[in-house]
This record gives sequence, structure tokens and C-alpha cells, in this order.
Amino acid sequence: METGSIAERFRDRTIFITGSTGFLGKIIYNMLIVNDTVMVEKILRVQPEVKKLYLLVRAQDAAAAEERVLTEIIGKGLFDVLRKQHGAAFHSFIKEKVCPLAGDVMHENFGLGTSEILRIAQEIDIIVNGAATTNFMERYDVALATNTAGVVHICQFAKQCVNLKVLLHVSSAYVAGEQAGLLLEKPFQIGEALRQGYRLDIEAELQLVDRIKSKLRTKSSDKKLEKITMKKLGLKRAMHFGWPNTYVLTKAMGEMLLQQLGQELPVVIVRPSMITSTFQDPMPGWIEGTRTVDAIFVAYNDQTLPCFIFDGSVIFDLIPGDMVINAMMAAINTDWNKRAQVIYHVTSAHQNPLPLSLIEESMYEYFHRNPRTTKDGKIIKNKRILVFKRLAYFRAYMTLRYKLPLEMMHAANVLLGGLYSKNYNKLIRGYNILMTVAKFFDGTNLRKLWKVTTMDQNNDASAFNFDPKCIDWSSYLVNTHIPAAIKYANNQKDKAGNA
Repeated sequence: METGSIAERFRDRTIFITGSTGFLGKIIYNMLIVNDTVMVEKILRVQPEVKKLYLLVRAQDAAAAEERVLTEIIGKGLFDVLRKQHGAAFHSFIKEKVCPLAGDVMHENFGLGTSEILRIAQEIDIIVNGAATTNFMERYDVALATNTAGVVHICQFAKQCVNLKVLLHVSSAYVAGEQAGLLLEKPFQIGEALRQGYRLDIEAELQLVDRIKSKLRTKSSDKKLEKITMKKLGLKRAMHFGWPNTYVLTKAMGEMLLQQLGQELPVVIVRPSMITSTFQDPMPGWIEGTRTVDAIFVAYNDQTLPCFIFDGSVIFDLIPGDMVINAMMAAINTDWNKRAQVIYHVTSAHQNPLPLSLIEESMYEYFHRNPRTTKDGKIIKNKRILVFKRLAYFRAYMTLRYKLPLEMMHAANVLLGGLYSKNYNKLIRGYNILMTVAKFFDGTNLRKLWKVTTMDQNNDASAFNFDPKCIDWSSYLVNTHIPAAIKYANNQKDKAGNA
């Protein structure tokens, strides 16, 4: 395969990657995470002369880390193209290039030994930090430890890497919270809160968590109570400072620390929007995890989507996963060894808007072509969903039709000792998904990056396409993404049923 300057940048380089296995587990509400599995595959495929990929994996020991890499990364269908290229030599190629490390970004030195971390630091050219817990309703202590304190440990390690040329940090476009208008690619300053007149003290937040956990543990050893308390605390603190959920608050705090601690480092921050299945590379429609927009398709397929808040002019910001990885690799190449921080919104809405009306039409087109059937083979009619154009009407309907019955079920569940816990938790998750809304972002730096990429004469534009303008949304949704989302959801149900 002919390679361009982007691929050449990775020749004979050693790369340290966190997040390649999803790190803390796959979350069903995950709409933002970049699964760095795609990046591992891409680097190995376009640049087989890469020197080494160190993959930080949450595991008990080296053997368990290697097992996770082989099953959760290399064993996936995503690697079929690479597997075919190398044939019988595939496993020896992987063993030579990929080195799993049993560690965790939550710990100083990632929990690795001092001599090991010093040895690795001497080799590293590139760090890609994709480790994150992406559950919107995550425990505050867990989200802080990974999304916020994890950045401190990354920076400490980066400063030991004498040959470091790029530290690429994967954040989220949704760190902007619920701000309206054009959201610019600008960094967060330490202490900056979205709520006017408030100051965010990260150290104070960490101390708050420790105090509350300490008090809980003196009174009770109930782990479930601690979990519930930490989840509620995260949402409370997020809303206090102006963010909608724990995930984006802790990711914003991570960016603040990177801005403060990484001033002398060559830092690139990538903020993707809602990541969807691959557009074309290495094959169309590879997906892992159910994103928020996918919940609409899956719920309709399962006949559990009774209504939706719908304004056809509202823009959803989706971006295929391979385009995110291509943009990340292009950014590494362009911002190589620059002692400055640059931010890229890897999004689509500013260049190729996707209105909600087109998502709805594409869904009905897909199910018209692929009618659902009952267990006895009868075709299910492709009905329109009950639509509300005003959020107030939608909320009122959801409260009367679903929320009140759910709360009644919850009360009965308490009285009957948890008899309905499983059904209640499943239904309340569905209710919360329906109440989620979308955002809109600027992408000036991304357009500049694409211009630089297309000016290169080395085939980079085709091999590393991240131009959202080339996406025919209707064709992509009907022929690639919706079937991929439905297939993934069905596979997960089958696994759960066989467990």
C-alpha cells in the first residue's frame, strides 16, 4: 500500500496508548469515547514499520493484560483486513509490535514499577491518552480518578519522556456543556466554571469526595450506599458548576490540568462529538458500544420508542469513528514537536449539518427496506413515532405516561423488597436516554488541518480522510450505520441471553 507523509511520521516510532480496551469497561450510554482499538489497527496497517505500541491495559498482571489485548483488541473483526495482509505471520507481527502493560491511569506511574516506567519513558515518541470512564452518571470518585487525576499522571509520565514529540489527549466536544451559539476551539483555564460567578477548585473537589467517603465508611460498610452517594454527588457538583453531567465536568477538569501542567509539552487536544460506526476504513460499519443516537434506532427496532422530542431543524453532530482516528493521526503529524497546545473539534455540524428530520427519514427508510418481524414471523408495521415539537409538552407526556408509573413501580419495589429492581432499572435507563439532547460546534482548526492534509502530494487525503463534507448522511445512515447499530445491539442481547 502506498503511504503518505502521515504514515511515514509513524515509521520507527514508539507510541504509548491508553484506552485501547475501553479501559474501565464498555458503557451503554457511551456516545463520545474514541475506541483507540481503531487507532491501533490503523497504525499497524498503514505503517507496519512502526517500532512499538505500548498499550496500557487495566489488568491484574502481565499475563492478564496480554489476554485482554488478544481478545478485546486483536481478536476483533476490525483486524480482519490486517490479519489477511499478514496471513500466517499475523500473530508474530503482533507480538513484535504490540506490548501490553498491566496498569491504570488512576495511579501514579500507572501502577508500574519505577525501573519499568523509566525504561519505557526513554523509548516513547508519542503519547495518546484515550483512557476515560464515559458513563454520564458515573460515580464522582471514579470519574475524578480517571478523567481528571489520570491527566496528572499522564503529564508526570510525559515529562520523563525525553524524546516526546506529541502528547495527544482525547477529550469531548461536550465539555462545552449547554452553552448556546458557536462553541470555539479554546482551552479551559484552571478554575474556570461554566456557571457565571463560580470558581472550580479541583483540589477541593477531590477533598470533598474523600471526606464524604470517609464519613460513609465510619457509619456503614454498605458499598451500594457509597455507590449511590457518589453518583448523586457527581451530578450535583456538575450542575452546581454549570455542566449537565459528571462525565463532561470531569473531562473539562482534565483539560484544565493539562493546560496548567502541560505548558512545556507538545500537547494536542482532540474533542470529538458523537462517534458513530466507521465510514469506510478498514471496513464500513464497524462499531463497538451503543451511542445515544443509536438508542433511538435500537428502541424503535425493539418497539420501545413510544415518542420523541422532535424539531426537524435541530442539528445532530455525528462523526464516524475512522474519521476521528484519521484526524488524530493527521494532527500528530502536523503538530509534531510544537511546544504549544492546539485543540481540534472533530465534528461535522459546521461543515455538513445533519438535521434530525433526515435521521428520522433514514430510520423509516431502513425499516421499510428491512421490516421487523415478530417471533412467529409476522411483519411489524413501520409506524411513525409520536412526536412533540416542544420540550415542555414532551416532558409533560413522558411524566404522565412513563415517569409517574415508574415512580409507582419504584415505591412498590421498595415495599416488596426489590422484587421489580431489574425491570425498574431497565425502564428508567430507557427514560433517561429519551430525555437526552444534542449540541453544535465550530471546527475551524479541523478545516485548517484538512487543508494541510489535502495539500500533501503523498496520498494522505484518501488514506486519512476526515472531511465530513464527503458524507452522504442518508446513504451512510441507511446502508451503514443503522444496520451496524442494530446488529451490535442484537449481538449484545444474544451474549447476555447466553451468559
